[in-house]
Amino acid sequence: MSTLYFYDDIRARQFEPFALTRPCSEMRAGTSLIRQRWERATSMKSAGFLGAAHLADFEEGDAPPSVTATAEIPAGSVVINSRCVISLESRLDPFDLLMCEGTACAVRLARPVPASKFADGTLDLGTIQTSLGGRKVTGRWMTEVWDFIATLGDQLMEDIPLRAQSLTMGTPDVTVSGKGDVFVEEGAEIGPSVVFDAGHGPILVRRGAVVSPFTLLVGPVYVGPGAQVLGDRIATSSIGDACKVHGEVSTTVFVGHSNKSHAGFVGHSYLGRWVNLGAMTTTSNLKNTYGAVQMWTPSGVRTSGQQLLGTLFGDHAKTGIGTMLSTGTVVGAGANVFGANTPPKAVPPFAWGDSEPYETFDLARFLEIAERVMARRQETLGKRARKQLAEAHRRRWSV
Repeated sequence: MSTLYFYDDIRARQFEPFALTRPCSEMRAGTSLIRQRWERATSMKSAGFLGAAHLADFEEGDAPPSVTATAEIPAGSVVINSRCVISLESRLDPFDLLMCEGTACAVRLARPVPASKFADGTLDLGTIQTSLGGRKVTGRWMTEVWDFIATLGDQLMEDIPLRAQSLTMGTPDVTVSGKGDVFVEEGAEIGPSVVFDAGHGPILVRRGAVVSPFTLLVGPVYVGPGAQVLGDRIATSSIGDACKVHGEVSTTVFVGHSNKSHAGFVGHSYLGRWVNLGAMTTTSNLKNTYGAVQMWTPSGVRTSGQQLLGTLFGDHAKTGIGTMLSTGTVVGAGANVFGANTPPKAVPPFAWGDSEPYETFDLARFLEIAERVMARRQETLGKRARKQLAEAHRRRWSV
């Protein structure tokens, strides 16, 4: 049986603060992880990903492992550029080459290819199979890391009705305003005095999710399996599995297993896994000048071209009570910032403290806390994941 391999090209490997600890295929775009979108479209299983060397021991849930540089990708395998967010409507028959917006996004290998060819991220998939010209597929490219936020509203508008088609819906007694669609999967729990405002887009609440009393959901909104929405106003957001969210949230993605359990505004932001925001943590998502927001990237500070852009929180990042974050802030993986001082717009991975210059979070202490946090959600920090986080700690970038 043919299998899928996801390829992080050189651009995907710059998607910090996430690229240090996860491949791009495990990023959430709209309602779904990129990997899951392709599995749905092709009805194929994922066998591995071709990414940066420091992700060799990445381990998370049902995510496929990294492919070693000495391995060979078998003939018949499908290699996908993980920056391509394919439409959930896609149902792909066997193909040799797929094109999205004029660029090769997936190729079926006619012969075995050494994994080493993908090692530095510079290989163009279009150079592997060009003879048939390629079929067009509907989707969009994530060219910059902030595109996950910039395209979120449109992506949710497209995803939610399609995602709901394969689910069994319950019949809760809910208050709905607006003429948009509201989907509540069987097994979700909706408390009294919850309002679904579907006037600007659809809303989908998945099985096992809990929406507490006095919550206002303003579509388009996706609430994933096992997530808890604990009150206030949630608008144009994608809340991944097993998250806890309270307070005002707008145009924000939670990959999964993250906590924003208290008051405080988070807008136009992206949270990796195992992020915890202290009470009253607040992100600014608009400059006083109303101009384009600048953001730190591995290639330097650059303009995003976005008027609205909040904070990117890497995996396992944490903030203390009352943390105030400027527009266009990047908080590196494993960072723990607290105190009365506003953090700088770029906080390095595994930073620790209340002001610059930050100390470096002791690795053994970090792993101990990560293990404790995950155990509260009945998840285990495996040996490979510990090794990968240790490698991320060793390779952490500076600003």
